[in-house]
Amino acid sequence: MVQQQSYDVVAITETWWDESHSWSATMDGYKLFRRGRKGRRGGGVALYVRKAFDAIDVTISNDEDECLWIRIKGKANKADILLEVCYRPPRQEEDVDNLFYKQLENVLGAPALVLVGDFNLPDICWELNIAERRQSRKFLECMEDNFLLQLVGEPTRGRTMLDVLLTNKDRLVGGVVIGGHLGHSDHEIVEFSIFGDVRRSINKTFILDFRRADLDLFRRLSPESSLGSSF
Repeated sequence: MVQQQSYDVVAITETWWDESHSWSATMDGYKLFRRGRKGRRGGGVALYVRKAFDAIDVTISNDEDECLWIRIKGKANKADILLEVCYRPPRQEEDVDNLFYKQLENVLGAPALVLVGDFNLPDICWELNIAERRQSRKFLECMEDNFLLQLVGEPTRGRTMLDVLLTNKDRLVGGVVIGGHLGHSDHEIVEFSIFGDVRRSINKTFILDFRRADLDLFRRLSPESSLGSSF
């Protein structure tokens, strides 16, 4: 799917990866960032970013939550893009939620911030910005206090909206499309575009140009028996 769609960045929640899956976790042309659940089974998040982009891991998470942050370097005089993927279990304690909100406070100075993930808060009505549960209301308050925009407008699992897409900058993210499944997942895929000028790594691969080779010199230096197969 990644090869067909030519994605630049892929974010995955609930990877369930442990060390036994390390052999199959890589994809050609992409750098993998991953964060597994600590001390128990399930959960986990991952980000694949094209190797052509200058991306680094940003260590601001703790052992309690399942959040992964990376910084994609912008071009000269252009803002870096701070990208986060998060999985919030359905019965996560308020203390862990508060740790996530604390992380947000530490990165809100970033001019270009994109957060995506499964937050498991189905009682939130994003159209009216209201919620039933206390933790959901606190999540809404955090988003509003920090001027974050939520861009997913359709259910992502059955009739509920569990997966959200947040940004702190108008017109930074667009082209949001909901639909399709990855493997046996019962969540819809969320596709979107990030509009930013990012720095690309310099390709230092050297390719030999045999059109400029001195073939006569090769013939003189090589045994006659090899000439037929070499040239």
